Order: sequence, then C-alpha cells, then structure tokens
Amino acid sequence: MTDVLAAAKLVVIKVGSSLLVDAETGTLRREWLKSLAADIAALKREGKDVVLVSSGAIALGRRALKLKPGALRLEESQAAAAAGQVRLAGAWAEVLRGEDMTAAQVLLILDDMEHRRRYLNARATLKTLLQLGAVPVINENDTVATSEIQFGDNDQLAARVASMMEADCLVLLSDVDGLYTANPGLDAGAEHLPEVPVITPEIEAMAGGSVSGFGRGGMTSKIIAAKIAVVAGSDVVIAKGKTLNPIAAIRGGGRNTRFFASESPAAARKRWIGGVLHPQGVLIIDDGAVRALKSGSSLLPAGIRQIDGRFERGDAVIIRDQNGMEIARGLTAYGAGDAERIAGKKSLEIEAILGYPGRDEMIHRDDLTLTVDA
Repeated sequence: MTDVLAAAKLVVIKVGSSLLVDAETGTLRREWLKSLAADIAALKREGKDVVLVSSGAIALGRRALKLKPGALRLEESQAAAAAGQVRLAGAWAEVLRGEDMTAAQVLLILDDMEHRRRYLNARATLKTLLQLGAVPVINENDTVATSEIQFGDNDQLAARVASMMEADCLVLLSDVDGLYTANPGLDAGAEHLPEVPVITPEIEAMAGGSVSGFGRGGMTSKIIAAKIAVVAGSDVVIAKGKTLNPIAAIRGGGRNTRFFASESPAAARKRWIGGVLHPQGVLIIDDGAVRALKSGSSLLPAGIRQIDGRFERGDAVIIRDQNGMEIARGLTAYGAGDAERIAGKKSLEIEAILGYPGRDEMIHRDDLTLTVDA
C-alpha cells in the first residue's frame, strides 16, 4: 500500500458540489466538511501546503433564493453564485478555523489564467497566502462569467491552479472512485484502473457522463483536467469523496485512480520557459551575473548591462552575455520601461527609483532556465 501524498509538498484538492451539498435538502454536509478540514490539518502538520478548489456556490445559492429545480438561465446561475458564495466561504472559514487554520477566499475567471499579468498576480497572491500559513479556497467567479458559467468546470480550474502553483499532486474528490474501462453503472464487466501511466486515446474513450445531480463535469472533464495537470508535472488522483475523512481514506489505501506526471513540476515549468514561450526581449548581462546564473542564483538588476525589445512584466526574455551568447531564458518581473531604469542598480535602490517596492530580482531563479551547460 502506497501513500500517494507522502512525498508531496503542495497538494491541490478539488471538492465537487455533490460532496458539499446534500442532494435532497440543498444544505451543506457539515460533518463531512469538518472531516475534510481535519484531513487538511493533518497534511499541514506534516509540512505540506494545501490549496482547495471548491464547487458548491450555485447549489447553495439556488436554495437560498428559492430557485426552481432544473436548468437555470445564465443570470439565475450568476445570482445563485452570488448568494451561495457568501455561504460557501463562511462554511470553509468556520470549519478550517475549528482546526486552527485560516481560510482565504480567491475567485478566479478564465481571463485570469489567460492574461499574463493577472496570472502572475494570482500566482503571487496564492504563494503569499501559503507562506503566511493560510489555506486558499478557490472558486470560479461565477457572478461575472458570461460566455459559460464555468471554466469547463471546476475540475479544469483545479488543474489550471495545480499547473500555476507547480503542485506535486492534484486530488479530484468526486462521486466516483476512479476510472473504469466502461461505465460501471451500465456494464457489470467494467474494471477499475488503479493507475494510468499515460493518457492515451483509449483511456479518453473510457470516460462517461456525470452521475450526480449537481456535478457538471463527469469523468470526461476529469480526464481533460488530468491531461492539463500531468503535463505541468502534477500527479492526479481521482477518488470517491462521500465518506468522512476522504483524504485519510486515500492515504490509507482507499480505491482511487492515479495518473502519473512525466516529470517534476519544476522541470516541467523550466522546459516550458525554455522551449515553448516566444521571447519578447533580450537582456545583456555582465560576467558576474553569468557566473551567478550558472551557480543557480536569480538575475539581479545590478548585473544587467543592456536591454533590447519591448516587453511587459511576465513576458519571456532571452538572457545573453556580453559576447552575444545565449545563457538563459526567463520570465521578467518588470516591463521594459522599468527594467531600463533599474538596470545596473542595486536591489536596495529599486523603490527609490521606481517609486514602489518591486521585486529584488529582475528574474527569479524559479522563473529562469539555463540554455547552456553550467
């Protein structure tokens, strides 16, 4: 029996509506919620960081607003989300506080993931919350979503968050205990798959539809989410979450399906920076900065001798030595205008020059990959 979370440092846990909300009454399953909070506290005591992606706002809000059963119009879904989000956030704050943890609500929309600057701001906020010991509770900002009331659904939102945060493992808690070779409700011969080393077309074909009254995703959505996460370096676990203490159950050998990442989150991010992004500018650095980068340090403004190109904060740039040889690529913490003003300056001078306390590094080592041998 292997504890799939034993080595993880950062875990993203996605909770579906059908787990949070009782299908008959439309009310929160508080005892279950308390048991999950206890599981999260146990992970935190082991030194792990936890990010929650929680559905349930619309399901709670429609009861509060006495909306009719069945499909809702877009504006009704948005109204339900507004009413339900208050209740959902309050419930998480209460149960996490009971385990001496602080909840922090974060609402995201698809544009926050697609727009580079907003992506970086969201990532920085979440990292700061984790550093301060809080448990971020993320949901889509359904009250302002216009084209669809979802990313695809919160499975895919969770996968995007796992990718953004370089999580080691994404746990999708749902009303199913993993992937089967066929729909187990329709085919008595369907076999459970405990492990999926690679997501093939055959694996994708095994997915079916949602089996709950609240869920909008189904297994197809979970396979799509798994594809997003494993490419970014996160293992993915799909497990049934209805029982109390669902994370403890997984760690104790409860049935689940595990999808394996092909590389670590850090390696996946470095490969993405080095080979996928289209660079928007060039930074020329001195010999001291070259040595610092090769030793694993960040790029500080003091080592920059020249800046070429027009780029914004978060854009990819090429880093060259003074002979024109490419040394590295990375995501810059400053746009070209501010970068030109602080190039060659000490980090302690940044606030006085720019008028605001920016980052000490032009490119942090986590956002940089060498393109020459060290």
